[in-house]
Amino acid sequence: MKLFEIAKIFNAKVEGDGNIEITGVKGFEDSREGDITYIASSKYIESAKNSKASAFIVKEKIEEINKPQLITENPQFVFAKLLEIFYVKPHTHKGISEKALVANTVKLGNNVTIYPFVYIEENVYIGDNTVVYPFVFIGRETLIGSDCIIYPNVTIREKVKIGSRVIIHSGSVIGSDGFGYIFHEGKHHKIPQVGGVVIEDDVEIGACVTIDRATTGNTIIEKGTKIDNLVQIAHNVKIGQNCIIVAQVGIAGSSNIGDGCILAGQVGISDHVEVEAGTIITAKSGVMPGKLSKGVYSGIPVFSHREWLKANAIFQKLPELYRKVRELEEKIKQLEQA
Repeated sequence: MKLFEIAKIFNAKVEGDGNIEITGVKGFEDSREGDITYIASSKYIESAKNSKASAFIVKEKIEEINKPQLITENPQFVFAKLLEIFYVKPHTHKGISEKALVANTVKLGNNVTIYPFVYIEENVYIGDNTVVYPFVFIGRETLIGSDCIIYPNVTIREKVKIGSRVIIHSGSVIGSDGFGYIFHEGKHHKIPQVGGVVIEDDVEIGACVTIDRATTGNTIIEKGTKIDNLVQIAHNVKIGQNCIIVAQVGIAGSSNIGDGCILAGQVGISDHVEVEAGTIITAKSGVMPGKLSKGVYSGIPVFSHREWLKANAIFQKLPELYRKVRELEEKIKQLEQA
């Protein structure tokens, strides 16, 4: 594909030779002749000068680089889309495998692919172009939209509702029982978990994620949210639109995460927490019950990230401060003895 053809796709501007042939898309350190890469910021310009790439995707023309440049508002987005164009092959329609167990009451849209060893219970609906890979279990009365990809070894329990263009990676469990017990007469008695899970359009769920069904009502993941690997989402949690939930996050029951929030790796959210839209919580932080206003937070329990940075700087100086205190105590002791 020629560079000017790429420019047309993204309504971008070409500086330099637009007729060069682009044969691949790579990072600037791995690029070879024929590849296109991108420069995220000015701090990478010196490194990019040594790249063998034939063209660069940039936000503004970079005079120091004497190679063709594709100028666009969001270089990283264009780079990601080019990776998709060059390397991501669409899933081919293979129909329903004879080795899959599909109940007679299951309804399938057009061009659905069901691989061998899939088990689908009664009254399930699966929309057009959805692909279900081997060893997937789909429970009764579950609804799955169009253009979804469900990778091997995913478990989708009964009465789950999944929108369109949803991706669920291997090993995830959607609709497992919420963790609810009542202690009575010396024993833990299980609270039946009779609710469901609703996953809206354009959600991506990483590998080995668990999303528990609600006690009553629904656990809800709203459209556009992306969930990394090894995340636990408990019963009756609601996660808003376009959130980013990074690996090993745990969200306890009945918490509400607003639109556009970012929860970094290993964040722990206690039960009945409300996090306002647009909030960022940094890695390994812990949020106690209550309401968290929009902002950036760190620590256990969380407080303002700016204040946390100051506190952390002091924490690192504690050994030095401790030595000084001991020295002062010794001097005071000597003065008192004198």
